[in-house]
Amino acid sequence: MASFASHHHARLMLLLIPLAMVLTVSQWMTSLYGIAFASDQTPGISLREVTSGSLLLKTDQPGVLVPAPTLHTDVTISVTGLIVRAKIRQQFSNPNESWVEGIYAFPLPERAAVDHLRMRIGERLIEGQIKERGEAKKTYERAKSEGKRSSLIEQERPNLFTASVANIGPKETVQIEIDYQDTIRSDHGTFHLRVPMVIGPRYIPGRPLHPAPSTESPSSSNPDAQGPGWAPDTDQVPDASRITPPVLHPSIGPINPVSLSIDLMPGFSISQVDSPFHAIEATAQSATHWLIRLSNDSVPADRDFELIWQPLRDSMPTAALFTESREDSQYGLLMITPPVTNQDESIDIPREVLFVIDTSGSMYGPSLDQAKDALRLALTRLRPEDRFNIIQFNSVTHRLFASPQPAVQAQLDRALQYVNGLRATGGTEMLPALALALDGAVQPDRLRQVIFLTDGQIGNETELFATIEKRLGDSRLFTVGIGSAPNSYFMRRAAEIGRGSFTYIGKIDRVRERMTGLFQKLEHPVLTDLTITGEGWTQADLLPAQIPDLYRGDPILVSLKAPSFPNQVTLTGRIGTRSWQAKFSLTDREEREGVAVLWGRQTIEALTERLAHSTDQASLRNQIVEVALLHHLVSRFTSLVAVDVTPARAATELLHTKPLPTNLPHGQDYEHIFGLPQTATSAPLHLALGGLALLLVMLFVARLRRSTQ
Repeated sequence: MASFASHHHARLMLLLIPLAMVLTVSQWMTSLYGIAFASDQTPGISLREVTSGSLLLKTDQPGVLVPAPTLHTDVTISVTGLIVRAKIRQQFSNPNESWVEGIYAFPLPERAAVDHLRMRIGERLIEGQIKERGEAKKTYERAKSEGKRSSLIEQERPNLFTASVANIGPKETVQIEIDYQDTIRSDHGTFHLRVPMVIGPRYIPGRPLHPAPSTESPSSSNPDAQGPGWAPDTDQVPDASRITPPVLHPSIGPINPVSLSIDLMPGFSISQVDSPFHAIEATAQSATHWLIRLSNDSVPADRDFELIWQPLRDSMPTAALFTESREDSQYGLLMITPPVTNQDESIDIPREVLFVIDTSGSMYGPSLDQAKDALRLALTRLRPEDRFNIIQFNSVTHRLFASPQPAVQAQLDRALQYVNGLRATGGTEMLPALALALDGAVQPDRLRQVIFLTDGQIGNETELFATIEKRLGDSRLFTVGIGSAPNSYFMRRAAEIGRGSFTYIGKIDRVRERMTGLFQKLEHPVLTDLTITGEGWTQADLLPAQIPDLYRGDPILVSLKAPSFPNQVTLTGRIGTRSWQAKFSLTDREEREGVAVLWGRQTIEALTERLAHSTDQASLRNQIVEVALLHHLVSRFTSLVAVDVTPARAATELLHTKPLPTNLPHGQDYEHIFGLPQTATSAPLHLALGGLALLLVMLFVARLRRSTQ
């Protein structure tokens, strides 16, 4: 009997501890976000409903909670050649007897051109209008106060947007539709479509500007006012409260289901279609046309979706031009893939390779395993004449050697031992690590390469970009995005400024494949000083205006605008000290809707990048607004707003406003992010509450044990 009693107590404790954690998280989320979870104290809602993800919103009335709106997202994508046209349908359903406003932060590809918003209420369809951001916000707030159904789409980062939907009636469903355009990424002969599905918790450095984050909607008078996120605005991240949506504890979720389908017509025959992170059903309509859908009807929004396809040998053209005519201008999207044969020789010059690895709390678990595996593999590719060092960072920065060491076996053994001992803890203080790796030095006798492995979950991207520009010297920065939902905007832009490239690794079984592609770039000459010339248009017509260096297997992708296009272009550059040139025919061109919008998005991006260095901020801002309004695009300074002209909510009816939570990215550990002063927050409040709840459970079990003896 004694052994049975001990077993019974152990089982009881195992059952009670998760319950205590759920209740503790519920209390913490309620106090911090105004979000609670169903409990047996809530009339009509049983404790069993906690596991189904029942969320409650705290109201202005003490002790009164209302069910949160539910969200379902449907994504349909059409891929034609290099152009992606996507439609996102976000369906907000209100289970309440009261009126609610839903605020939801969601990710998009970092170069997505968001150009349409529609709001559906029953059979009615309201088309959104593009307006200057402050004006759009005032329009939305005015409609909200007048009881009119309205929606607003705002850009917080190039890959992070906020959807606000006001005056969702009792038991009502409101659907908003967002259209965006993007381009396909190509790498070493394979093509990639990536659809972000979740925002990872971001580390927010700096001194708070406000005592606590607001739980209400931002002020209508200031579109940049404090938002509904969990983090207060700081002097380093002044919009932190707008980029930190509440994150649901995994023991409660998952929530926010997503369905997805793709119509794939790349313009060439495909040999293979694969999705590394989701189960899919791929049906070939022909050799050049595939239909793809998720194997399940829907999946939780907790990781990025990626689709990869590979052309049949020799079926892909070396140059492709997609065009669109508007008034007196021609817009184009041009991709050129230089032949690899001109870059077959390996780099002879010795290298100095700096490996920088993120060991913050958000990397705990599979992410750090992937990063360590990638780092071990990279060490095996070094030659004895190369020098190397390893830098790790979390709340502090540490390097293996005081200075880079020769890649001889003894030092490599020390490095492998160091890598094996890496542990994830602390915050993501990235700036000191970048400053240490990018020393600004010029080394004519060595090629200096910095390999940066991180999930990029930080909020101070602008500060980090400025540091890279200032300290790069003659180094090249290669970013490796780790985990199920890396910050793609930071990864891509950091690599562009660093004159390197970026690579994604989302699963441990993809490390060797993805790192092998990176090694080929690191170990082969780079094409530099690239220019494209053609009769009929000039370099000024191209975006980016300065073509970045080209690594082995990478294509060139440029947007252009001109009165007409030539039938042939010439690409010139240098490989080391040797001149290089190749000609490409553009006689096969295809008319595609949306090419002009992509040019507009590229123009906005180029103007935005100049803001950091310009002394005439107002002029650049006006130019960005002008381009965005002309092409109907959401930007840093423009938003889409849709308003139903008919008031629906009476002035006497209250409107409950709270943010909708997101899932934690797959593979991340909630306690290592939110429970310690690490990535995402420095508030250990719920960890202390969890410890107290656990102590109470242990005291209860001890008392129960004594009573049965």
